[in-house]
Amino acid sequence: MKSIKFLTLLSIFSTAFVYAQDPMAEEQLEEVIVTSSRIDLPFSKNSRSINIITSDAIKASAATNVADLLQQVAGVDIRRRGTAGMQADLYIRGGSFDQTLLLIDGIKVDDAQTGHHTMNMALPIEVIERIEIISGPAARVFGQNAFTGAINIVTKKQTETNVSLGTQAGSFGTFNAAVNAGVELNNSSHIIHASKNTSEGYRHNTDYDNQNYFVKSSFNKNKLPIHLLAAFSERDFGANGFYSTPSATEQYEETQTSLVGLSTRIKHNDWVIKPQLYWRRNQDMYLYDRNNPTGYRNLHITNKIGAEVNASYTSNLGVTGFGVDVAQVYLASNNLGNRERLMSTLFLEHQFNFFNDRLDVTPGVAVTYYSDFKWHAFPGVDLGYELSNSFKIYGNVGYTYRIPTYTDLFYSDPTTLGNENLDPENALAEEFGIKFKSANFSASAAVFNRDSENLIDYVKSNEEDLWQATNIRELNTKGIDVYANYNFNIGTHVQSLNTTYTFLDDEIKDLDLDYSRYSINSLKHHFVTRLTTQFVDNLSQSIIYKYAERTEGETYSVIDASINYTFKTLEFSFIASNIFNTEYTETNLVPMPKGNVLFGLKYGFN
Repeated sequence: MKSIKFLTLLSIFSTAFVYAQDPMAEEQLEEVIVTSSRIDLPFSKNSRSINIITSDAIKASAATNVADLLQQVAGVDIRRRGTAGMQADLYIRGGSFDQTLLLIDGIKVDDAQTGHHTMNMALPIEVIERIEIISGPAARVFGQNAFTGAINIVTKKQTETNVSLGTQAGSFGTFNAAVNAGVELNNSSHIIHASKNTSEGYRHNTDYDNQNYFVKSSFNKNKLPIHLLAAFSERDFGANGFYSTPSATEQYEETQTSLVGLSTRIKHNDWVIKPQLYWRRNQDMYLYDRNNPTGYRNLHITNKIGAEVNASYTSNLGVTGFGVDVAQVYLASNNLGNRERLMSTLFLEHQFNFFNDRLDVTPGVAVTYYSDFKWHAFPGVDLGYELSNSFKIYGNVGYTYRIPTYTDLFYSDPTTLGNENLDPENALAEEFGIKFKSANFSASAAVFNRDSENLIDYVKSNEEDLWQATNIRELNTKGIDVYANYNFNIGTHVQSLNTTYTFLDDEIKDLDLDYSRYSINSLKHHFVTRLTTQFVDNLSQSIIYKYAERTEGETYSVIDASINYTFKTLEFSFIASNIFNTEYTETNLVPMPKGNVLFGLKYGFN
């Protein structure tokens, strides 16, 4: 055990001397066209804070699910309840789980009921090519709910016929099994995934049973490709203390989330047109006491049907991007009632280039109509200037917003009342940053500011009153993001180290009320580093160190590690999480598990 601690600490202290990234990540980022935009731009040409988790980074992450993977990026605050991402909330730069948007291949998969369901649609890692993280307001690009940022999961494209079978087993009676198949034909390609993940739970009533199914097909590849995406996830889990108070030990929840999307890309001369159709469904059943199904029970079913067309035109004046997004939302709930909402958004932006393309200026605006919140317009502008082939400075400013969820508007229980007269939250945000890139080293730093108004808080005047949702909070958030990466060789093998750090300072405006439920508990200091090494063929290892200090004063450090060995068509893995048994919570006083391990075996063939 002492030798393990020594090697771990040695790996952590080495970050003082080198900064690294995943093998070949620099080359990949140069080639990547960032798809989380109305205008298709190479990664290096964007004038926003965008961080990309590459396929190599995913493999080296020692993570088995998207929630754990995103925790390795400073500024992304994943607050988990339990293991394997069964219930996790997504925050970026101090925003709430309702203020961050998740997309899959550009399809917005937000849930009108509550942001608690955002991560229900997080796909299995095996089908993900990369993840694009947009930090900062993105309402101008995506519309509402990209209040503090957005995350776009980009799925894999099939390039060869293969099959892989994988299984994992470990602590807490955990057992995972997955099958992945890819088929490449003359005029079509297909990816199929099925998996089942189960656990007895790391403490009382935290067992889970998770099933995932995924299909991605491309038809008519030789002419105009048509892409079909279909995903389904079912999660049944004990929710000991997940919601309400920690004393609510018998809570239970079942969710079913599905997504079907059709898309294509039409390119003709200087025009690029990208239409898509999609349908997202989420069903959530919650029991306050799983042993008493006839007691307090909530059942919500949300359907979102949408159509979106994005287009861009390249001329001597630059690139113009525009689009329209129309979606209809239906909610059926025994608590929130039956609700409908029509959403329509028009987007327009144009990138001007000056001084031999060294200066780019991209103004834009999103204009949105809601059947229950009427018209809203949110403009912004991005600017960037290349000081040299290696250095670029950039800045952006814009308005952002989110409309209340149906939970904010209509939820009621014995202690809480929603408020159907709520207004949208809004903010003005600014950012300035610098980026550096070279063959083996890249780094970026950004300072940002966000002034938020009309934030929704649950307040009351007297102790015996009910908590009621109210637009009453004002909040100023300042911060710094730093990313640094560097590759280096030992012998013939590439070693890599990735380091990220975020600092947040929240200033909450005082309320003239005695009782407020709103709790700002951001990651004031968030530092993450990952060292991936390889000294012999077919054997690699990674160590991940995470340090967090929250606004309310709690601090903790967590260390994870993994080893991967490949022998012909077999791949063996060993993952150890929280190896020093740190005691900590991420949300709602739910204790996270202490040290645990997972052994894996994967077999692939063509």
